[in-house]
Amino acid sequence: MDKNCYGELMSMSYFAHESACIDDGASIGDGTKIWHFCHVMGGATIGKNCVLGQNVFVGNVRLGDNVRVQNNVSIYDGVTLEDHVFCGPSMVFTNVLNPRAEVNRKHEFKETRVMRGATIGANATIVCGATLGEYAFVAAGAVVRGDVPAYALVAGVPAGRMGWTCRCGERLGADAKLPSGFRVQCTSCGDEYGEANGLLRRR
Repeated sequence: MDKNCYGELMSMSYFAHESACIDDGASIGDGTKIWHFCHVMGGATIGKNCVLGQNVFVGNVRLGDNVRVQNNVSIYDGVTLEDHVFCGPSMVFTNVLNPRAEVNRKHEFKETRVMRGATIGANATIVCGATLGEYAFVAAGAVVRGDVPAYALVAGVPAGRMGWTCRCGERLGADAKLPSGFRVQCTSCGDEYGEANGLLRRR
């Protein structure tokens, strides 16, 4: 069954709080939970087993499976979240580089892609046009202005690479300046990684 804005009907395959507003046409996967005061636009596609915390806005965008979006996050047109992405509380996406209230720039939206398993910390800002690689980790409060390599840990304003992280989220090594060509094993889960040409790959 469809659930209209502030209506009482909802699909039996997902949960939506009665205060959530889900526009006609939205596609929502099995097992997804949508909490208080969320607004999901009609062009949105949300995968299976996702969780949208309180006061989340989802535009005409695509979210993969098992995505976690914490409170007070807006996912604007032009943003794609792949499977297993985590968006921390009050983090921010943008979709225009030079907004003006009196200039319509909807045709200038820049695409932002957050790839599988990436984490974005609380209050971080992702400036549009960036790609966050698989299992990248953006620290709380960081401002990302460009692409982030897979498994990279970035922090600061503007964000810079501070090291590398495992798929499980643990930091790989204590030193951000590990030598080129290094190999390292995660002390938590045992996964092994190798660096080549500034990129990290799971072995």
